[in-house]
Amino acid sequence: MADTHHEEALDRIAKGLVYTESEAAFQAPRRRVDQIFEYNRTPPSESGRRRSLLVAIFGSVGERTVLLPPFHAGFGSNVYIGDDFFGNVNLTFVDDVDIRIGDGVMIAPSVTLTTTGHPVHPARRADFGRFSEPIVIEDKVWIGSNVVVLPGVRIGYGSVIGAGSVVSRSIPPMSVALGTPCRVVRPITDEDLTTRTT
Repeated sequence: MADTHHEEALDRIAKGLVYTESEAAFQAPRRRVDQIFEYNRTPPSESGRRRSLLVAIFGSVGERTVLLPPFHAGFGSNVYIGDDFFGNVNLTFVDDVDIRIGDGVMIAPSVTLTTTGHPVHPARRADFGRFSEPIVIEDKVWIGSNVVVLPGVRIGYGSVIGAGSVVSRSIPPMSVALGTPCRVVRPITDEDLTTRTT
């Protein structure tokens, strides 16, 4: 009987429908809170220990990953990180569902990637009612300081998100986007190869 309820809850979550804390409580063993706590207190000199903790925390983690503590995650196990990732301090993953990050992604300080939101009507927020949609950050993206990426967003290959932006809709590849709400302001072109060269 419990398995049926779990399958029904997972189906609701996968469809982006509202679900409650009680309905999702069976997923609690997938939370990596103790390992995250330990990672955030591991000395920088213990690079091997840090690496083993990242492997234990995340769904997958690529090679040459740098993640400066502290970072925070609801689960950790729903985050998938590619190669050559750099995450600066105070990165927060609200990963009730998948956050998938490609290769060569750079994230500045105090960024929040949140797959989860809450209904507007207070009656639907009883028992912490919420909905979740995955986030995808494609290869070579750079996200500036204090950016918030909201549920269901995909940021396309090579794009740059300006500091302080709130990304509420997907951003196409090779774009500079910024603002609240975040909007594309221009494409990235070969002319950008010549800026700040000296």
